[in-house]
Amino acid sequence: MAPGFYQRSLNTIKSLAASAVLGGLVVLQPLAAVHAQGPASVADLAEGLADAVVNISTSQTVKGQRTVPLPKVPEGSPFQEFFEEFFNRQNREEDRPRKVQSLGSGFVIDGKEGIIITNNHVIEGADEITANFNDGTKLKAELLGTDEKTDIAVLKVNPERPLTDVSLGDSDKIRVGDWVMAIGNPFGLGGTVTVGIVSARNRDINSGPYDNFIQTDASINRGNSGGPLFNMDGEVIGINTAIISPSGGSIGIGFAIPSKTAKRVIAQLREFGETRRGWLGVRIQEVTDEIADSLDMDQAMGALVAGVTEGGPAEKAQIEPGDVILEFDGKPVEHMRELPRMVAETEIGKAVDVVVLRRGKKVDLKVTLGRLEEASAEEDKSSDQEKDKPADKPAETEVLGMILSELDDAGREEFKIDAEVEGVLVKQVAPGSSAEEKRVQAGDVIKEVAQEPVATPADVIDQVKKLKEDGRRSALLLLSNPNGELRFVPVRIDD
Repeated sequence: MAPGFYQRSLNTIKSLAASAVLGGLVVLQPLAAVHAQGPASVADLAEGLADAVVNISTSQTVKGQRTVPLPKVPEGSPFQEFFEEFFNRQNREEDRPRKVQSLGSGFVIDGKEGIIITNNHVIEGADEITANFNDGTKLKAELLGTDEKTDIAVLKVNPERPLTDVSLGDSDKIRVGDWVMAIGNPFGLGGTVTVGIVSARNRDINSGPYDNFIQTDASINRGNSGGPLFNMDGEVIGINTAIISPSGGSIGIGFAIPSKTAKRVIAQLREFGETRRGWLGVRIQEVTDEIADSLDMDQAMGALVAGVTEGGPAEKAQIEPGDVILEFDGKPVEHMRELPRMVAETEIGKAVDVVVLRRGKKVDLKVTLGRLEEASAEEDKSSDQEKDKPADKPAETEVLGMILSELDDAGREEFKIDAEVEGVLVKQVAPGSSAEEKRVQAGDVIKEVAQEPVATPADVIDQVKKLKEDGRRSALLLLSNPNGELRFVPVRIDD
């Protein structure tokens, strides 16, 4: 028998294993094609999970508002008394408080303790919350805590016996194309099962600072909010929370909060009734291709520090405006939006290694994180000190499509610029210039050019000249608005 015969035979058998007979003809299908068709049925999986999914109903007392104005009638008209009586009665009826009800979904993660997870927007402002179970049981729910930033709420009920519960899986393990199943209460219909795939990961839909959604084409509609998104092992890998739909119904674009994000929030809400997040004390912006070029970076990555909170952890660690944060706690920062989530998920008080790019060189720093709630108190600090300026009108200079002057008292008064803001005043911006395209406005103050401080228009001209000599195509400006808020703007250098 020829060498390799058995191996070739085995391969042939494997290819024939997935075949179908149609009209007497054998149609061969590779095994991959069969697997691509998805699971034959999710009936057993759905049956085992349905009792852990609940419908959330809420009621809220809303004060009525007068909406019917009294029409104008000629004074002394025989209809005046009639209209006054009719519309006053109408408004009295509308003034009465009324109950507003809403519906959503949720799921049990601790059957013994009666802990239920849902969305914050499902129960926000509710006077009463009721969990409706698959077997018809209804239990009043107590709100343990909510987190608006991730749209998560934790409820507690007191069952007579342990409830059926489900566990939170690892959302980091899911891949685009994996099968998922949603169970919820769309349009108040009750337990409804839908199946689809993971369409994308790490979606930012501008709903909050920690956006990192799982996108799925499993049908999610109004009323599914707060319900679970399961993997094929029956683990919750997401909390359904939002859809994109012009019509209000499912068009196959739904979003779920990853279980990894939810786990830490849920644990803190159960323990403290609130979230406790790490705080770095920086204001950041995206590193665009133009900014990367102006900083002589090989690629656009990291988070550009536009401002540092006075007295915050970053200032104490000597992080400076203009630094690009490349690594945080040993993890690379590929995009700006990743950093807030990394910081928030880090333990308060932990000393974290941070790598920044500063004037072309990497610098290693150690930052001890504070607590996010402390940020507002620190950021509200302001100085009332004012510095004397020459009384003479400063000279004006045009550069990069902007007319610049020294910042004097007249300029501060004209543009309502805070006393602590220092730099070079932008008096005018030429229409059609690169500065206008980047939304530089009259009243902005240039603090740095190419990460070098500037105090006069001559300083700006000198820095731009050096950049031209170095072959740079754009100048990176650190701008302050009249209120002192900072941002970096790359402006093209025209020959």
